Amino acid sequence: MSHAPLIWTLTDDRAGNVAQALGVAEALQRPFVTKDIRYTPLARLPNIVTGARLVGLTPESRMALTPPWPDVVVAAGRRTAPAARWIKRHAGKPVIIAHLMNPGRSGAEEFDLIAVPRHDCVVPGGDAPNVLRTTGAPHRLTELRLKSAADVWSARLSHLPRPFVAVIVGGATHSKPFPAALAVELGRKISGLTAAAGGTVLLATSRRTGRDAERALLEAIPEPRKTFFWSDGGDNPYFGFLALADAVVVTGDSVSMCSEACATPGPVYIYAPDGMVAPKHARLHKNLYELGFARPFPENPRGNLDSWRHPPLNAAGDVAQAIDNLIGKRFTSSGRA
Repeated sequence: MSHAPLIWTLTDDRAGNVAQALGVAEALQRPFVTKDIRYTPLARLPNIVTGARLVGLTPESRMALTPPWPDVVVAAGRRTAPAARWIKRHAGKPVIIAHLMNPGRSGAEEFDLIAVPRHDCVVPGGDAPNVLRTTGAPHRLTELRLKSAADVWSARLSHLPRPFVAVIVGGATHSKPFPAALAVELGRKISGLTAAAGGTVLLATSRRTGRDAERALLEAIPEPRKTFFWSDGGDNPYFGFLALADAVVVTGDSVSMCSEACATPGPVYIYAPDGMVAPKHARLHKNLYELGFARPFPENPRGNLDSWRHPPLNAAGDVAQAIDNLIGKRFTSSGRA
């Protein structure tokens, strides 16, 4: 096209969806417009019922989806899929729609690209031609963003002894609780390792952790430590902790957190004792272990954690490359790219 492609990124109220969509959009290294999507209770309906319609969107969200229509749409999560399909049908011109995670079977053939982690959505007979399998989830944690976070937080943490062990804690999921007893066990094991190394725990919790688990972690992890509790709010050091960590320990209940932890080049350990996580999360962990991005947190840790290196992981670059290829194929022949 004689002009740069107009790219829309659909973001909603799920932090993981937003991180994936923005991570891919930023990896395209092209200008893009963010369309903020909010839902009504009708969004809970299966996509096979909603179809390629906007029935689950608030009036304000519908009003935001107006011309000039995009050339490319990047969306993430099941509930954005009907909106992406609606845009493609109403644009009156070719539109590439790229979807992150499984949009469901309804209308899946309308997507030009569906990026799904290898551990998720095992399909009998294999994937459709428009499916790209990734290792872990796309995210925004680039080398540049990590360096920027390190510049901000290094001075704030300079008084604490190294090595730094970043402990990134998720919490309960819809099928698995995260009781205080599990938080105590994690805190005690981390404390023993960090104390043996003479270092500092950098602890960050998430919105799913809960007050009881946060309190249990605080009681189990002595000084020296630096803590961020989601329930308290404030300046979130999550990126800074990851950027400055000499080793990262992450709970295995979040695909996004495990993927972001592996964006750091140093040791990553996944804490996921038996029964803690769903089978699809366990498949992700196995995939990361086999490829050398992470190791299981030792059941009975003794002494210091090992020091080792791995390539930074970010599926956003692979997805962005696939979208760029589609842009080239779709528009170059028409003189529009």
